[in-house]
Amino acid sequence: MPDRTVAAAEPDAIDRRIINALQGDFPLVAEPYRQVADALGLSEAELLQRLDAMLERRVLTRFGPMFQIERAGGAFVLAAMKVPESDFERVTAEVNAFPEVAHNYRREHALNMWFVLATATPEGIARTVAAIEAATGLPVFPFPKEREYFVEMKLHA
Repeated sequence: MPDRTVAAAEPDAIDRRIINALQGDFPLVAEPYRQVADALGLSEAELLQRLDAMLERRVLTRFGPMFQIERAGGAFVLAAMKVPESDFERVTAEVNAFPEVAHNYRREHALNMWFVLATATPEGIARTVAAIEAATGLPVFPFPKEREYFVEMKLHA
């Protein structure tokens, strides 16, 4: 897992234009990066190099699509655990070892570890919860989505 303590470098003007251009409405064409690069007055190679560099410098922490996994037959839930402070590092490593786990965060709460589980099938959630419980020796509390909201948030860089 990448070191998340490294401070992000400031994006330059071209990086900011790229960030602003790639928030929503990504072209669904055979060569989407070329189309975006052309609109920005860049080469496709420069656009891709700058995206890689921004990810490496932590200007961006992630670049990719957001999927509604249920439409593809999968499932996801928000899950939480109550982890003893003295065991937090071990449990974090155990939980993060599961490929179904994303976005694992420490919280100031009785349930102090929160993460997202995403599986290829709805049945995979229960299997993964059971496997995490077996690996850590601690209960996992899954919180399935009851209602979905779409909030399109675009940040001006």
